[in-house]
Amino acid sequence: MSRFSKTLMALFVGGATMAALAPAMAFDRYQGIGRPATASEVKAWDIDVRPDFVGLPKGRGTVDQGVELWETHCASCHGAFGESNEVFTPIVGGTTQDDIKTGRVKALVTGDAPQRSTLMKVPTVSTLFDYIQRAMPWTAPKSLKPDEVYAILAYILNLADVVPADFELSDENIREVQERMPNRNGMTTDHGMWPGAGAAKGGIGNGGKPDVKNVACMKDCKKEVQIVSALPDYAQDAHGNLAEQNRPVGQTRGKQTGTPAEQKGDAAPSAAAATLALANEKGCMACHGVSNKIVGPGYNEILAKYKGQTDAEAKLIAKVKAGGQGVWGAVPMPPQGHVKDEEIKQLVQWILEGAKAQ
Repeated sequence: MSRFSKTLMALFVGGATMAALAPAMAFDRYQGIGRPATASEVKAWDIDVRPDFVGLPKGRGTVDQGVELWETHCASCHGAFGESNEVFTPIVGGTTQDDIKTGRVKALVTGDAPQRSTLMKVPTVSTLFDYIQRAMPWTAPKSLKPDEVYAILAYILNLADVVPADFELSDENIREVQERMPNRNGMTTDHGMWPGAGAAKGGIGNGGKPDVKNVACMKDCKKEVQIVSALPDYAQDAHGNLAEQNRPVGQTRGKQTGTPAEQKGDAAPSAAAATLALANEKGCMACHGVSNKIVGPGYNEILAKYKGQTDAEAKLIAKVKAGGQGVWGAVPMPPQGHVKDEEIKQLVQWILEGAKAQ
């Protein structure tokens, strides 16, 4: 497990403790400010699935059901068999039957695998369920039902030979599956951020020894923070306007990049600006840039290909509704069933008119 992953786990444990204490601390210190969260509010927020399976919803799904869901929601980014690294690093690969027996992935030690996959690293099956449930698919996170998550996870586990092809994963047998995770014994708590022997002695873990050691600056300290690493100016709009490619939920990382016209906002949005906003809302900009290829082709490329064709609009509407593969490369585009027919027509017309921002 990477140091980054260990740190996140330690922060999670510490955060859970602080979350339990925070209400009392807050109301003792700041009288009249705020109120305790209601049971329904806590329930809406508390959607994670812990390694001990607390928070796991009831449900079930088969490998066969997972295949169909995978093709619809997952294959466009992860490949038909979870092996693609064209968009993200592979999910499956690098594990063996011996790893499943021992619970330690040998390739992580020997370096035999050309690239580390998710199944090589993650020690708990609950982590996979939790991430799929809360963050997938990329363009519509939290849209999958529990049964669908079980089915997709069953397919992933089958690809790694953790479960057989006729397997049905459920809340009743997922604990048994945990005992076959290839890297279940690969996690370590032997580091400074993990509560351990040092906690009783006033340390934070690992005998009280932190991961790093430094001395706080107490005199003539620089007050300004300097960014020492950044994307070069010439490369910032290589994939279009990053701010337009943010996901509907989650941390915002996108920076305004691209041409001034793309960055400028109007008090009263034009029809083009409104359609661009629709493209962002429906997740189109996660895979397509206006003038650059991301996962799929840039809209300028689509316009160039279909320019002058009298049936271009009808062809593109059909492609968006049904999905497709092979015209622009091996990565498929899933059917866009969440977009209404009139919205698809609006988006296609906007593309054929140049996909302008204003």
